[in-house]
Amino acid sequence: MRPAQWLAIGIAAAGVLYLILNAGGLLWISFTLAFSFGIYGLLRKTAHLGSLPGLTVEMAVLCLPALAYALFLQSSGQAAFAHGLPSTTLLLAFSGVITAVPLLLFAYGARQVPLTSLGVLQYIAPTMQFLIGVLLYGESFTPSRIIGFSLIWLALALYWRDSFRQRGRTATA
Repeated sequence: MRPAQWLAIGIAAAGVLYLILNAGGLLWISFTLAFSFGIYGLLRKTAHLGSLPGLTVEMAVLCLPALAYALFLQSSGQAAFAHGLPSTTLLLAFSGVITAVPLLLFAYGARQVPLTSLGVLQYIAPTMQFLIGVLLYGESFTPSRIIGFSLIWLALALYWRDSFRQRGRTATA
């Protein structure tokens, strides 16, 4: 990595550390999501499987635990599938397709970009969720969050700027 990228990572880490110290508790859900999706992105990037075979392996691994949970819900009377409105059952049936298509596209796209760029791109969804939370649902945006998020966004801007400058240098060379 280039020095500007290391600087961006340092600034982002400072922003995350600032948010952690001002959170008032352990952010275990945030850490779980960050690490699990980061590891997932790394595995999809380095796996020697195409998009469809890779998704097939993922679904084969997850199928038995999901089936066991679905059967448990069914036997305990808590299942929604085929017990509610037909529209609910139809939505549940098609949720697999709605989930599989983005996973296939992600797996294909993850192999096309550098891992560092993939990490930056993975910040887009949480940023959109943050904006929806603050702008649509009125979630509080405290001064400590402003400082932490500003550091992270500054790091992203520095990283993108360095990447675009490097791409321009490579194109002219």
